[in-house]
Parts: sequence; structure tokens; C-alpha cells
Amino acid sequence: FLEAFESLLRFAENRTSSLFETAYRPMAKEAAEPVKELFTDISLYILGAETTVESAVLRFFDSLFPLVYSRLINPGITDLSEDYTECLRLTRQDINPFGHYSKNMVTELSKSLWASRMLSQALSLGIEVINTTEHAALTKECSRALVKMQYCPHCQGLTLIRPCVGYCLNVMRGCLASVSELDAQWREYISTLEYLTNEMAASHDLEIALAGIWSSINEAILHAQLNGPQLSATVDKVCGQPKQQEGNLSSANVVPVKAVTEVPTFVMAHASLSNKRREFISYMKRSRTFYASVAERLCDGDLVMRDSSTCWNGEDVV
Repeated sequence: FLEAFESLLRFAENRTSSLFETAYRPMAKEAAEPVKELFTDISLYILGAETTVESAVLRFFDSLFPLVYSRLINPGITDLSEDYTECLRLTRQDINPFGHYSKNMVTELSKSLWASRMLSQALSLGIEVINTTEHAALTKECSRALVKMQYCPHCQGLTLIRPCVGYCLNVMRGCLASVSELDAQWREYISTLEYLTNEMAASHDLEIALAGIWSSINEAILHAQLNGPQLSATVDKVCGQPKQQEGNLSSANVVPVKAVTEVPTFVMAHASLSNKRREFISYMKRSRTFYASVAERLCDGDLVMRDSSTCWNGEDVV
């Protein structure tokens, strides 16, 4: 899951970077760092970091606005000081240059990334539970019962006689009582995994959300450009007028964004993650009764006598 997710994340980041390199060349170099930070924040969020999707997305647009304003809306600006840049960042929150596109991006990503974050945490919890119960601590009474079951017949020279199934089950259930108590919680855990994987395949589709980031950013930038004169008037009142070259430069380096066709990388990553989800939940559903049936599993092999009319019941051959 993590490998497929990382592949999707790299694809989405590269696709977003290529948007600036092909459509918004004047700001491509400076936009590289905010893009990288955005996808780093998304990755950290899914892995359980104490952050939010909203803070990551809005921080990205805060960093993006000074670039859009000085490179696309007013490409003649020559002096973009730290104070002026900071003023633009703060102004972004008030004048909302990107319209509803920034909030829509928060909404879409929050749904899909939440499900992925929960699944990632659930997988970590499952590993912890399995590792904790890998070695069951045997009580003294359990150890005595196991020895009696397996070796007492040897004292009578009965080395080929194995325990009876019922006897084996009684001993094992006594030994594994603490493990079987996990049954209800484990069943609930499997149900939760099933719910999360279904959510990820439905309205919370991670692949579609990540692949759509570049489109949301592009729409947001186009919206800001269309409202350039109003934005400039507001910014001038709040931040003052920056230095400009004689005659405002045209944004000739901005090229229309064409529809980008889906590339094989995304298709492969999408299929890989979808298949992993299906295979994983199918496998996990088969383990729904695992902790309730450990004793049955242990008494279902070579440990007991199944095809003979005689077996050891703890006291004698019956």
C-alpha cells in the first residue's frame, strides 16, 4: 500500500511541477519549493503526522499568491522585497484571489486523504496486535497440561498414540484463553478495515484526488488572472505599490493549459493500489475468526489422532 501510495504521490507532484514548467514558465522555478512542501505535507498527513490537509493547502496558496501576482498579474514588478512578499501572503487570506478553487481543493483532498490516513494507522495497529500476540506467554498450569497431553503416553510405551481431538481442544483453549479474548475486537477491526477500503474505492478515491491537484491549481491561477485588475487595486491599497519597469510587461510566457492525457505511470499506480486494496481486504476477511479459532487450528494438524479408533484422553487409551 505504501509503495503504491508513494508512486501515486510522486506522479501527482511531477504532474503539478510540469504544469508550471509548461504553462507558467515565469514562476516555475520559484514555485518548485511550495509544490514540494505541499506534497511533503500530504505524505506526512497520511502517515499520521499532527497536521491538517487544510493547513497544508492554504499554506501552499499563501506561498503561491506572491508569485502569481508578481509574475503573471503584474509581470513588470522588479522589486519583490521580503516585506512586500509577506504582505501579499497575508493579503491572500482576506482578498481570496483564487476564489472557491482553494477551498474546493481542501474539501476534495480532505475526504480522500482522511480515509488513507485512517487505513495507514489501522495497518500499523494491526501489525502491533499481531506482533504482540506472536508469542503467547504460557502459564505453569498450561505447560503442565501440554506435557501431560503429549508425553504421558510415552511412559506406558505408547509413543505412536496421539491425543484425542476433544482433549487437545480443552488443553489448547485453556492455554490460549487470553488470546481468544481478542476475538470480538479483531472482528470489529476487520470490519473497520473493510469500511475504510470501501470508502477509498468510492467517494474518497485517493488516486482521483491526487491526480486532480494540478487541475485545481491551474483553475485557481486562471481565476486570479481573470480578476487581476481588481486584485491589483486591492493589493495597492493594503501593501502599497511596488517598483515596476517602464511599461507593464505582458505575460507572454504564459501558455494556455491543454488537457493532459493520462499517462501510463498513473494508470499503473492506480491499478496497483486498487488491486492491493482488494487483495488485502479479501485476505483479511478470511482471518476474521483467527483469534477465536487458534485452538482449533493447532488441534487440526499432526498433533492429534484423526484417522484411528484409538487416542490418548489424558488418562488412558480410548
